[in-house]
Amino acid sequence: MITPTRAAEIFAARLATETDVSDVQAALSTGAPGFVLIDTRSTASWEQGYIPGALHLPTADIPERAAELLDPSVPVVTYCWGPGCNGATKAALAFAQLGYTVREMIGGAEYWVREGFALRTPDGEVARAADPLVSPCGC
Repeated sequence: MITPTRAAEIFAARLATETDVSDVQAALSTGAPGFVLIDTRSTASWEQGYIPGALHLPTADIPERAAELLDPSVPVVTYCWGPGCNGATKAALAFAQLGYTVREMIGGAEYWVREGFALRTPDGEVARAADPLVSPCGC
């Protein structure tokens, strides 16, 4: 059995390296979120729709392109498809290994849409009704 002290350390570490879609949306809505949101998905996925304000940088391209695209003093938040995919985790690791302050947006694009937030698509910004099972969370 894990001790309460060790559990607290683990949960604190998770909160230091993760954020969720509601917090990211709230920060983006201020116009000065204090981070760069990075969509780590494939070009085909990006072209289907992405979170407004995100920069597209597929995970495989991070080692070669991060320095040309990003200021290393600005924190990064990564996202990928959703909880069934660890692409954002792999991307966050790549950024951390390059010295960036980074957090992973848990839930990814899937939960962004499920919470009723808009994606920018070729047809403009499109939002669906929030899934009542996930929104509003209130936590």
